[in-house]
Amino acid sequence: MRAPITALFLSIAMAPHIVLAQGHAPYAGMETRTIKALSAQQIADLREGRGMGLALPAELNGYPGPMHVLEQADALQLSDAQRAGTRAIFETMRADARVLGERLIEQEAALDKLFASGTASDAALDTATSAIATTQAALRAAHLRAHIAQRTLLSEEQVKRYAALRGYGGTQHHRQ
Repeated sequence: MRAPITALFLSIAMAPHIVLAQGHAPYAGMETRTIKALSAQQIADLREGRGMGLALPAELNGYPGPMHVLEQADALQLSDAQRAGTRAIFETMRADARVLGERLIEQEAALDKLFASGTASDAALDTATSAIATTQAALRAAHLRAHIAQRTLLSEEQVKRYAALRGYGGTQHHRQ
């Protein structure tokens, strides 16, 4: 009688672990990526200079993004000068972001290679991750700077209208 009870107890106790082992594989499939830390979509976004949420502190605090301003140009009643200025801000940001995005892709590939080759060390890791962090900071700053520059081209009414068009309720917009 004791053996069947023990077996039953063990099977009940182990069931959650078996389920977790079978269903808990959040990185499954990622091992086939060219650069393990970046999805194909992230690589494409970096190459195209897309924002990827890097400028959310600006966007959600009353500093419109130039791409979205251009998308809403008619609704915002942009003047010809505002349209031209916005295009210039966007193109500058995009060019800078593409260069930085390519650099970040190369740096992530180098980090991946450290581990794939079995040559990772503390010193190599520190060098690689410091370079990546510097590039990530520069990339984020490029996107945020575009939002700062964009806000200077718009009236306070246009900033408020932009927030409404984007569906931001309750956002405070402070002119600096």
